Amino acid sequence: MPVVTIELWEGRTPEQKRELVRAVSSAISRVLGCPEEAVHVILHEVPKANWGIGGRLASELSA
Repeated sequence: MPVVTIELWEGRTPEQKRELVRAVSSAISRVLGCPEEAVHVILHEVPKANWGIGGRLASELSA
C-alpha cells in the first residue's frame, strides 16, 4: 500500500484536490503496478504564514 504525502499551500478548491489525488493515484498505480485503490494520498494544507521560502514567509511574497 503506497502512501503519498503532499504538502501544499491552503486555498485549493475541492475539485483541484480531487484531480490531484486522482492524478497521483493513477501515476503511482502505473509505475508500481498496484491497483489505484491501494494508493493512499494525504494532503497537508499549510497556511502561507507558516511556510518559508528563501528566508521569507510565503505570505510576504508577491503572487
